[in-house]
Amino acid sequence: MKNIFEFILGLFSKKRPTVPVLRFDGVIGTGGGLGKGRINAENLESNIKKAFSTSKPSAVAIIINSPGGSPVQSSLIYQRVRYFAEKKDVPILVFIEDVAASGGYWLSCVGDEIFADKASIVGSIGVISASFGFSEAISKVGVERRVYTTGKSKGSLDPFKPERSEDVRMLKNIMNDTQKAFVDLVNLRRGSKLSGDDSIFTGAFWSGETALKLGLIDGIGEIRTVLRQRFGNKVKLKFINKKKSFISGLIQGFSSPIINSIINEIENNAHWKRFGL
Repeated sequence: MKNIFEFILGLFSKKRPTVPVLRFDGVIGTGGGLGKGRINAENLESNIKKAFSTSKPSAVAIIINSPGGSPVQSSLIYQRVRYFAEKKDVPILVFIEDVAASGGYWLSCVGDEIFADKASIVGSIGVISASFGFSEAISKVGVERRVYTTGKSKGSLDPFKPERSEDVRMLKNIMNDTQKAFVDLVNLRRGSKLSGDDSIFTGAFWSGETALKLGLIDGIGEIRTVLRQRFGNKVKLKFINKKKSFISGLIQGFSSPIINSIINEIENNAHWKRFGL
């Protein structure tokens, strides 16, 4: 009789599997924008904490849709999520939407498993620096630029001065160090899953279907289907959203200079347009 009672009690008291869901959507970098905006360690902190504060989650799922951006912010976000994942001993499942390229793939490596759509864009494991040179344009309009520094390298990479080979070498060294950190991270997280294809670390990017063959992801699938297969049809997806009050949104709107917002939006669009998005 006692065993029957305990069985019935267990049926009613058994909790549904719960999976908190985080969304990392946008260009990675400080600041904001008028459209899709940006993601960084600061504005994701409260959501990350909230996801891992859920009592005994079966896993934490992260939806990623990012064309990349700041390697520093990518690293900071990655480290924060891995800190909580290891502290709470919770598996991380990553789901790529349209794109996880460059810094977006850096973020994807936070997952113990990575899933994508067949048509998702995945990869671009490399570092890029782009700028403009206006040295000839400024002379044509009759403008004299005056810059005073206390160190010979302080004015390096000034877009209004002719390019110098020593400045390019300095920038290349920084980029090579960043590339090494990126490659080391991918090797650490993906390890023997990688196919060994020579093109993986060239900055190339692929469809989700090809990324699966290369070992950059673990499977093709969308979040609800995969989680139901993994944890059963009764799995509960708990979407973590940072609520912004009307007043804080209003203050932020007035405090952000219009010019900066426009520049941020141009930069954001440039990141997305590289992948036809």
